[in-house]
Amino acid sequence: MELLVVIAIIGVLVGLLLPAVQAAREAARRMSCSNNVKQLGLAVHNYHAAYKQLPKLMTGTYGPGNFVIAATGHNRLGLSAMVGMLPFFEQQALWESISNPLDADGNPATTNDVWPPMGGTPLMNASHHAVNVYQPWLTEVPAMRCPSDPGVGLPAAARTNYVFCTGDSAYLSNWGALRDNGVDNFATLSRAAQRGMFIGRKTMRFRDVLDGLANTICMGEITTDLGDSDVRTQPKESTLTKSESGQGIRLAGGALSCEGFKDAERPQFWDGGKTVGNSEQRRGYKWASGRPLYAQINTILPPNRELCIDKTYHGNSLIAPPSSRHQGGVHVLMGDGAVKFITDSIEAGNSSSAQVYEGSSVKPGSKSPFGLWGKLGTRAANETIDADF
Repeated sequence: MELLVVIAIIGVLVGLLLPAVQAAREAARRMSCSNNVKQLGLAVHNYHAAYKQLPKLMTGTYGPGNFVIAATGHNRLGLSAMVGMLPFFEQQALWESISNPLDADGNPATTNDVWPPMGGTPLMNASHHAVNVYQPWLTEVPAMRCPSDPGVGLPAAARTNYVFCTGDSAYLSNWGALRDNGVDNFATLSRAAQRGMFIGRKTMRFRDVLDGLANTICMGEITTDLGDSDVRTQPKESTLTKSESGQGIRLAGGALSCEGFKDAERPQFWDGGKTVGNSEQRRGYKWASGRPLYAQINTILPPNRELCIDKTYHGNSLIAPPSSRHQGGVHVLMGDGAVKFITDSIEAGNSSSAQVYEGSSVKPGSKSPFGLWGKLGTRAANETIDADF
């Protein structure tokens, strides 16, 4: 009888201790994740100190010819800002393999498989790599991964949990200031709509952040897809059709136009709607790509909300909130290098509002319609930020 009592007591103690142990482990993982974000912040600042500008989002090479096959490859100005940052967080060897010509098979006798500097498009699928592999785009870097995220392996190319903030509008997030052939068609439109620290295919500097670096989000955290229909990692197609002048998700109600596809009993997962892309086109799957799905967040919907992609521009313009496997919120990197934990319940204004763009009911220069959350995403909107946000 005494032995049974002792066993029962031990069982109760184990039952009490296990949740505490699990909580302690997650606290350690969350701290490690925060440290990763901090190191990336130092890399951004060191890059700016070296080159007097921020690492460029959606950059690289462009030109005629096939953007996949090695000898004639280019990357369509599609690289993430993470590529340029590599030497600044101890990835010099990987940077050297990208910035120099790279022989796919290591055989100098064959010349039609030599990738030019900066490689081909990071949007390459597994079938493309099977023809001519470009190993840098398949190389996963531990500093880009949050320990709380269990995602690993195929069908991802190489995962990342950290991406760049383009502000409080999804309009032109797929193009930025230029088309992928280098043509300057969007400079004026992108200046009006893209109000974050980063604008695709445009040189940005700290001096552009007139609201103050401490008040402006530079980078944020995302979860990577596990193949489970998570609303945060698998984009659904918006119900709004293309307007005369472009992408439907920038219109009033656009940010919420995928909300009806959620499972009513399990709202963290999809239960309907059109899934966009193949199994390789998911959140966090291609660290080297600068496209919104892989390298961007915006401050329209609050953290850990759904991904919603434009009906016409598949894989491109996206309602892209940050997300994480941490309880209750996400890490963000402020422009001054500080790491903040933003809760899912942050004040986010009117989620049904149209976004800021040229010709919108919310005119360029307007205060963000998305509350405090939107304000944190804008670099020069002259908005007051509470010190204790």
